[in-house]
Amino acid sequence: MRLVRLPLDVAAGGVGLLTGYLGRALPWRGTVRDEPSADGDLPVLLVHGLADRESVCTALRRGLGGFGAGPFVTVSYHALSPDIRAVARDLGEQVELACARTAGRAVVVIGYSLGGLIARYYVQRLGGDVQVPLVITLATPHGGTAAALLARPHPLLRQLRPGSDLLTELAEPAVGCRTRFVAFYSDLDEVIIPATRGRIDHPDLEACNVLVPGVGHLTLPVHQPVIDQVRSLLTVAQQATSAAGLPHGRTPSVNGQPHGSAEVLRDSGRQTEDS
Repeated sequence: MRLVRLPLDVAAGGVGLLTGYLGRALPWRGTVRDEPSADGDLPVLLVHGLADRESVCTALRRGLGGFGAGPFVTVSYHALSPDIRAVARDLGEQVELACARTAGRAVVVIGYSLGGLIARYYVQRLGGDVQVPLVITLATPHGGTAAALLARPHPLLRQLRPGSDLLTELAEPAVGCRTRFVAFYSDLDEVIIPATRGRIDHPDLEACNVLVPGVGHLTLPVHQPVIDQVRSLLTVAQQATSAAGLPHGRTPSVNGQPHGSAEVLRDSGRQTEDS
């Protein structure tokens, strides 16, 4: 028996990954679980997935540090929250805090699995594109996943079902959304079924989809080639910010017009888009 081209045991494994740790979730919501890393030129917020909490971001932080980006802050949320929208609002509060700590700089958000969907909802539906010019997602079910159809009826998992109210809302027009997206997805992801639902295919969003072949859902955020590509994206963005001369949150001008740090990052991001 097969479910959306994958063997049933693989699909069942995906359901287990989606639900296995819910009972062990700690009672926090929308909080920073660790101290920010050393200051740099580019604040980066890391948002974990449903089951793993902030530990999944350790390898990312280690691989992305040391070249001027930062501070890196891991944003956590309560896995039993009833609504992705509410978690996205909490993320917005952390983005505002990061901007305030760094004299109004733009913020990059990296989201793994469900964390990427939270980041996308914030910038696409809650006006976060003003502060966040670049969102990088890793193994995120942008189109939902058939595995959620077999999972127990947890509120968050219902929102990951194809055709859910939340995914229908994200499919609505998003004309004017200024955030650029880079979505890493794999053809061997046992949680996102089918794997192509890890892509962002929206006519109004500037999105680059990067296929990472042969890598599973849990492995993708710690896969060294992925970390290297994310580092390259941040390097370009960090260099653009530094070149614009924004150490104190000053706003440079382009053609005589004010040009904020968010716009600098958006312009730099276009240089890194894969064909």
